[in-house]
Amino acid sequence: MHAFDVLGDPVRRRILELLADGEMTSGAVCAAIQEEFGISQPAVSQHLRVLRDAGFATVRAEGRRRLYAVDSTPLREVDAWLDRFRGFWAPHFAALGTELARGKRERRLREDAGE
Repeated sequence: MHAFDVLGDPVRRRILELLADGEMTSGAVCAAIQEEFGISQPAVSQHLRVLRDAGFATVRAEGRRRLYAVDSTPLREVDAWLDRFRGFWAPHFAALGTELARGKRERRLREDAGE
């Protein structure tokens, strides 16, 4: 399955967001996804399997628990693909950064002047 096919599903994207904060048990992932999306435990397990099979997640056993974590390897491939398009938005972000800095400077100057 292609990386964008995997990431195209909102449930799988959300699972990756949860796992990006750190390793989680399958039960914790299922509980969070069931609450947010209202899908069954077997459906969440299927999404976890897709993420595992596509290389986006790893799983390790700890006793009877299964702990899932993000595997960043396929995300690096997505990042490399996106790199071709960064030129479209990078100047806009640079301009935004300049405007934010200008606003902070003007605010600081007003505060220093006692306004």
